[in-house]
Amino acid sequence: MTRKPVIRLRRVYDPPEPAVDGVRVLVDRLWPRGLAKAVAGVDEWPKAVTPSTELRKWFHDGGSAEEFRQRYEAELAEPGAVAELGRLRGLAAAGPITLLTSVKDPSASHAAVLAELLAE
Repeated sequence: MTRKPVIRLRRVYDPPEPAVDGVRVLVDRLWPRGLAKAVAGVDEWPKAVTPSTELRKWFHDGGSAEEFRQRYEAELAEPGAVAELGRLRGLAAAGPITLLTSVKDPSASHAAVLAELLAE
């Protein structure tokens, strides 16, 4: 029986919790403003699995969440993203991972979509 991977969603601005975070993965294309790399405690930054600049801007300009998800999943089907997804799935199979984002509500963001795909 395979165990279900432990994938957490957190804001990158929240302090690291080494006892539960596992591998900390930044899933934003841009580095978060005002946050020193030493403070963030980011272990991985796979830009291939982050939403493209165009998609991010489209969504912030009023794009629907449902269409954003479809477009983001299409981007994640591209070869570079597929390879990174496989690597992240391997990390998740080995232990907990925490997906980090600067958005105010990670559960309603691209990080949640990514977490669902990684858990499959």
